[in-house]
Amino acid sequence: MTGDRPRSMLMVARGLDPVGTGRQIELAAQAFQAAGWDVMLAVGTAGGTVPARLAAQGFTVYRLGTRPSFDAAAAARLAVLCRRCAPTVVHAWGRSAAFVAGSITPLVRGSRAVAHLATGPRSRRLGWALARLDRVITVSAGVAGRCEAVGVRSGRIDILPPGIEAAEPAGLSRQDLAARLGLHSDTQWTLCVAPLESAARLERLVWAIDQLAVVHRGVEHVLVGQGPLAARVARRARVQHLAERLKVVPFFDALPDLVRASQLVWQSGDVAYGGAILDAMACGVPAVAVASDATRQLIVDGTTGRIVPADPESEFPRRAFNVLEDRELAARYGAAAQARAREHFAAGPALVRHVEAVERVVM
Repeated sequence: MTGDRPRSMLMVARGLDPVGTGRQIELAAQAFQAAGWDVMLAVGTAGGTVPARLAAQGFTVYRLGTRPSFDAAAAARLAVLCRRCAPTVVHAWGRSAAFVAGSITPLVRGSRAVAHLATGPRSRRLGWALARLDRVITVSAGVAGRCEAVGVRSGRIDILPPGIEAAEPAGLSRQDLAARLGLHSDTQWTLCVAPLESAARLERLVWAIDQLAVVHRGVEHVLVGQGPLAARVARRARVQHLAERLKVVPFFDALPDLVRASQLVWQSGDVAYGGAILDAMACGVPAVAVASDATRQLIVDGTTGRIVPADPESEFPRRAFNVLEDRELAARYGAAAQARAREHFAAGPALVRHVEAVERVVM
């Protein structure tokens, strides 16, 4: 980087809550600010509490869209914002934000563009957008390989495993959470955080909840997420008579409290950071998940939780049942998960590597 121009960063993301990608954005914003960057956040969709949380910490937040997903209007507003703010770096989080950032690069001169991906791209269309960026940061070799498969040169990819420091809870009691979500405070709770999209394979989750009810009553389930499959998930829950046991909410501002209050965090598909799995590890909550890049990176099968194959489908609810039924097993998995988070996914070193990777782009 030349001259004395102050370094500024415009992070671009969907509206998110403070787990998974949302928590990673919070941690990164704080780390870049501590490293001397002026950090701003542009939010391209509706919802989520991370924007308000960052605004309360003094970060400048721009709202670009009011729909559940990035659209052309949000992309156009982002281009205008970038030309007005002239950030040193546009830092996109996730596939949808990365596509938008790559699409507008010809309109934003003078700024470098970086994407951060925790799940691999699935289309040449996204590969085209990623190839236009200066750098792509991925969380694993698996995600990096999928970027290369859609046309991103390996020399433009950094592989940086994530780090985690659990978000501070709001201090809500189990009774408070139960009242807000319509749960019973004396039951066991499971939590899944996932976009309501095909990649999350939520039909597996709904089927698993149905099967679990046959052998283990007194469990209630929370699914936090929004997306095009919201109506289908709700309809399937009604058809299978699960509506009273499954609470589906698009966002929840007390997710850090809910993670700690849950007996199990689980994931049925390919979701960044396993949804809430990385955050649950930091809190000592066990996880069960269908095999994916994220779950294989985070979970040590049989030690910190269970990784199950997609087939047979019965493995998913069976392993969840084992954890919910055996409190000693759950405690052992939770303690091992917390130790693994401290040893392999410490936030400090991970954030140092992240800052260094971006600063190399502007040197």
